[in-house]
Amino acid sequence: MPAATAAMPDTLHSAIPVVETFHSLQGEGVHAGRSAFFLRLAGCTVGCPWCDTRHSWPQAEHPKRPLTELAAEARAAATAGAAFVVVTGGEPLHHNLGHLCSALAAAGLPLHLETSGVDPLSGRFDWITLSPKRHRPPRPELLAACHELKVVVHEPADLAFAETMAAACTGPTASPGAASTVPRPALLLQPGWDSDAGRRLAIDYVKAHSAWRLSLQTHKRLGVR
Repeated sequence: MPAATAAMPDTLHSAIPVVETFHSLQGEGVHAGRSAFFLRLAGCTVGCPWCDTRHSWPQAEHPKRPLTELAAEARAAATAGAAFVVVTGGEPLHHNLGHLCSALAAAGLPLHLETSGVDPLSGRFDWITLSPKRHRPPRPELLAACHELKVVVHEPADLAFAETMAAACTGPTASPGAASTVPRPALLLQPGWDSDAGRRLAIDYVKAHSAWRLSLQTHKRLGVR
């Protein structure tokens, strides 16, 4: 896939291309199992071969939706019990997210971002999940800003990459004077879906390295969206 050289702006700052919105449970990472409102943006040039949302890649195939409409849906989800909003993709940082975040703030929910980190950070988020890719490493500012580093594991090289990324993270959760053994940000290994090798590697590595924890795609295993 062609590399993105700059963040792509949301047209007229009033609408953004959206694949889907839905209220469900966060299935992965530190916040797994919590009620969340998901906003999946369209467009991705990262091109992960294992991606389970390839339908989100072509940005032009998905309609632009008004930010005011998305904010209203987030407010409704908050009333229905959602604990936070997850802005995901695709690759959400292909878009300038400043105006979207401003609109969503009216819902009164914390804003979470899921990104590969290939584009500059935009918008204001309470939690950033960085899922870096070996073939398209993240920008340094995302390594410095993320609260959660989540690396997908299929083969041994992914473990070495995970450690390289962890070493580059300073993360906003770091405490002044904290011991160097304290993971900052949270470090997670997630086996590739249906990857027996990835599952064995991730489990064995987490057992032997206490700074890391295992992340599973629990929403898939439970059959929820």
